[in-house]
This record gives sequence, C-alpha cells and structure tokens, in this order.
Amino acid sequence: MLELEEAISRILSAVRPLGHEMVTLREAAGRVLAESVASPVDLPVFDNSAMDGYGVRSADLASASAGNPSALRLIGKVAAGEVFKGAIEAGTCVRLFTGSPMPNGADAVVMQEDARPDPARPDRLWFLDTVKTGENVRLRGEDVKRGAELVPAGNRLTAGQIALLAAAGVSEIKAARRPRVALLATGSELVESGQPLSPGKIYENNRAMILALMKRSGAIPEIFPLVPDTLEATQAALEKAVNECDAVVTSGGVSVGEYDFVKTAFEALGGELSFWKISIKPGKPFVFGRAGKRFWFGLPGNPVSALVTFLLLVRPALAAMQGATETSLPKSTGVLAEPLANPGDRRHFMRVVVDEVGRIRSAGTQASHSLSSLAAANGLVDVPPRTSLPAGAAVSVLHWEW
Repeated sequence: MLELEEAISRILSAVRPLGHEMVTLREAAGRVLAESVASPVDLPVFDNSAMDGYGVRSADLASASAGNPSALRLIGKVAAGEVFKGAIEAGTCVRLFTGSPMPNGADAVVMQEDARPDPARPDRLWFLDTVKTGENVRLRGEDVKRGAELVPAGNRLTAGQIALLAAAGVSEIKAARRPRVALLATGSELVESGQPLSPGKIYENNRAMILALMKRSGAIPEIFPLVPDTLEATQAALEKAVNECDAVVTSGGVSVGEYDFVKTAFEALGGELSFWKISIKPGKPFVFGRAGKRFWFGLPGNPVSALVTFLLLVRPALAAMQGATETSLPKSTGVLAEPLANPGDRRHFMRVVVDEVGRIRSAGTQASHSLSSLAAANGLVDVPPRTSLPAGAAVSVLHWEW
C-alpha cells in the first residue's frame, strides 16, 4: 500500500494544465488565472475625497477651533463624476462628496460635521477645527500603482479579486481551461433516486455527492448512467467516458470482489494502472491510472470512502489540471472537546464537527457507510495509526465546504 503523500505526488507529477481560454470578468468567479494581470491604471485613478465635506487648503485652517472658528468662502460644488474647473485659492473652499475629484489647490478635506454655515451669508462657512495636509484624501495610486500585479497566475479568483480587476478596468481574463470529468457509478444494486426500490436494491448517492465537490473544484462534470456489474457494460461505459472527457471518476468496483470489473475493463481499453491501494482509512481501495492523456480515478463504493479519497487525491489533480498554485484542502486549527482514538494500523481521517469557537467533536459513528455522520460533519481530522488524541489537544482540521 502506498502512503498518502506518495500517492498524491505520483498523481500531481502525472497531470498537467489543460491550456487556457479567454473569459469575461462576469464569468470568472472561481476560475484559475492562467496569466497574471497587471493594472493598466493607478488606483485610485485620481486624488479624491474620502467623505462628504469640503476641499480646503490646510494652511487656511491652521488656527481654527471650536472657540475660534475660521471662515472660508464657498466657491463651488463637485459631485462624484464631475471635475471642478477652477482652483481653490487662499480663503476659499469647495463642497465635495465621497469620491469627488480633489479641486486644484486643495490639499485636504474637512468632514461636513466640522463646518457650520453662516446664516447671514450663504457663501460663507465656519470651520471648527484644524486639518492636516492629505487628511480625508484618497491619493492617486495609493492602493495600486499602474503596472503592478493585481492577481498572480494560478489563483482561483475570489469576489474580492474580481472587484479589484473590475476597478482597474479589466473586462476579461485568461483562465485555465476546466477539466471535463466523467462521473460513473457501478453496481447492479443501484437505483436512481425517485425510482421504486425492489428487494436488494439501494438508491445511488455517490454521484450527487461527488458532483457537488467537482463543481466546487472547478471541473465540468458529465454524469453517466448507472453501470451494472458486468465486464461488458463496465468496459463500454469506460470507453465512452475516456473518449469524451479529460478524466474519469468512478465509484465502486475497484476492490477484489468477484463483481469488481473496473480495473479489468480499464486495462482492456489500453489503460495503465499506477496504483490501487492507499494506506488510509476510509478509502484503501483507490485506483489511479491513465489511458494516453486521459486519467482515471477509481473511488471506493462506500460513500465516506468516496468522499475522503476524492478530497485527498482527486481534488488536487483537478486543481493541477487548471494550473492552480494551491491544491491542498483548506485547514483550520481547533481544540478537541473529546478524545479521538485510532487503534488501527492506517491513518484515519475522522469526520468531525467544528463549532464557531473552534471546539472539535466526532460527528458520530466513523463507519465508511454512515451517511448521517457524514452529513453532520464539516471537517476531517487526520489521526495517526495506533494513536489516541486527548481532549484539549490542538489539531488541524481539513475542510471541504470552502
């Protein structure tokens, strides 16, 4: 059996980015940048007011105070999107709003709460405090200089990064192509949800679960019909999947049972198996292989095993196919509220619940078929073989709802 890190290393050394395509910024959320983006402009584009108030020369208010206010003559008003055509000279000010371009001659903005109109003269204002040069002013380029890197290649674009790109006037980006991934489930006992159950049959759920995870990973899933446990049906489904998609993910049929045909079918198509056992629990019978430029990831049929192996082994590969610089699951640190024990000889990725203050508890029974504890869990804790972690221990938690 391979250690997990060796298996991940073999997978990541085999897969390659799939190329790129141009994508509009409105469609770029979650896409991986294939090329870094430099800012075509300064941000802010021009000096502007940080609040509603008055553009002034700070020297004119050097002695202003509540007990000894200074008066300035109001010579204009500038809304956001407008430009003041004149200039502020000694003894004058201009009404500004948040985002208004700074008038020529002004070097500071006084917030409107620190000014009082003169009832006798509508064009005169009394200022009750001093102001420093640059106060309440957003300076051109103070956030981003023209030519600076906005987002580096390999980043999966977040809403904040999209906002930054949009503010710089970027309308489209060069994104990594998303892998098209076939998703198959094998098993003569499986029935589609919504159909009647006959004796001995169960509803298939792995494809729905993996579909959700694939979408979060940036892949384009192609859902294939259920595959019965025959070599002919398995080979036909795999052949179609390999011909149409960049990668194939199957669930079930990868162990050593009499009706586990997937490995045999894949090899019959000319595929080569790289490995098929991982020293983890749940998820030991995981298969990785390739047929030409296409890759196969064979997940176990038990739902928890399928989820764990997808997260630990398939998700990094899908990220690498998109040129992502970060392929690992996100982590947080918390404290065990109860012990976690692993008496076995394989590291155990245990389902846990992490509360809002970082306390960690088991999500319930850790059997690989248990869906109730899977549904309750929001993280995994990697517990080494023959180890008991006491309550109060600080541990890392892997998350998949990112």
